[in-house]
Amino acid sequence: MVSEIGYGMWGMGGWTGSDDQESLASLQRSVDLGCNFFDTALAYGNGHSESLLGQLVRANQDKRLYTATKIPPKNQQWPSRRNFTLDDCYPPDYIQKSIEISLKNLGTPSIDLIQFHTWEDSWVDDDRWLQTLHNLKSQNLINAIGLSLNRWEPWNGVRAVRDGLVDAVQVIYNIFDQNPEDDLFPACREKDVAVIARVPFDEGSLTGILTKQSKWPKGDWRNLYFVPENLNSTVDRVEQLKPLAPPGMTLPEMAIRFILMNQTVSTIIPGMRKLKNVESNFAAADAGPLAGDLCAELRKHRWDRKPTPWSY
Repeated sequence: MVSEIGYGMWGMGGWTGSDDQESLASLQRSVDLGCNFFDTALAYGNGHSESLLGQLVRANQDKRLYTATKIPPKNQQWPSRRNFTLDDCYPPDYIQKSIEISLKNLGTPSIDLIQFHTWEDSWVDDDRWLQTLHNLKSQNLINAIGLSLNRWEPWNGVRAVRDGLVDAVQVIYNIFDQNPEDDLFPACREKDVAVIARVPFDEGSLTGILTKQSKWPKGDWRNLYFVPENLNSTVDRVEQLKPLAPPGMTLPEMAIRFILMNQTVSTIIPGMRKLKNVESNFAAADAGPLAGDLCAELRKHRWDRKPTPWSY
């Protein structure tokens, strides 16, 4: 069993403003509050995030902490595109080499959940990836197999789930992005596949602190994502949500509790680089379900989006 609140570790892998000591303190605080699921990736700071997770695991050997990481696509292209082949992204020898590097970064004998960092459901027809992972599983190097689905493409994983090929899927799911409920979640319930909800705050917009003038330091990924086309419309939609938060409830708390209303979700992995974020997210989970009328009102804010060049 994993905690309702897991830990998304992308930000501490290389985002501007990250500090290793602050990251490690925040990670430890999450463990103290009951967190036992940690999601990282080889691509996060070129393995730096994985090494931080390894330090955390070694510092808590009396606790069962679950490690999840991801194999980056060989062509280094996010998201995947329909014309990409398995050999473009995940040839068998590359899968094995990437997992070996991740194991070295983590310093653990095995990885609890290995995920493809991008995915095309057409790869179901080329089972070399599955044979490779089953071989590594037989060596006790990995314990479970998962997919991290491309942004705003929850449909692009349903086939792998329905064919019984994976143990978990990671998908964007939040107040705005409710479309995994259409096809992906029913398939996961049918096949008993775990659902990891990522981007619970819509890359920070659902914290309520962004404005149409928000900027980030040079080189920060958020400058590429929150281009004016996206930032302006996102801020407008967030402003419509703010009046819905009951007295005493913050927008981030409402966002977390909305996701936890869905019983198909196994764990949520907010990025938490600071102690205050860890404590507020766990407090939100402890607060329990939202009122039914509020949840119904939030459902009206579903925002169906399609991938664009800036939305990788």
